[in-house]
Amino acid sequence: MSGIARRAGVDRTFLYRHRDLLGVIQTQAAEPPPPGPETLSRPSLMADLANAQDRNTRLAEENRLLRERLSAVLGEEIWREAGLGSAAANIDQLQLRGIELEQETVELRRQLEECQEDLDAARSVNREYMARLNNPPTSSS
Repeated sequence: MSGIARRAGVDRTFLYRHRDLLGVIQTQAAEPPPPGPETLSRPSLMADLANAQDRNTRLAEENRLLRERLSAVLGEEIWREAGLGSAAANIDQLQLRGIELEQETVELRRQLEECQEDLDAARSVNREYMARLNNPPTSSS
């Protein structure tokens, strides 16, 4: 009653003196509020929460995709401004160069193995000659 009287700008005793107003107020206070958008229930709140979570997931994915796209566009722009041409073309050239370098590495390793084998053989022959020089054959007379 105090809240209603305050909103109406009257004293609380005014409501008690006018029994007809008091009866209307009490009748309306006893009735449940009419269903409307402000009426909340646990299932409706759970549905709202699930919808908000789904929306957040979709927005997070969209945000990620937009960041990737922005990064690619800015990277391409910086690449061009640096005078390096198209990033895609340069990336292809770099990938081809990488393949060439890998092949060259394989060939150089093969050559190194051959040189190592030659070196091992030369060392073996050198040890043999050094052993002959250090132990000259003795003559038996």
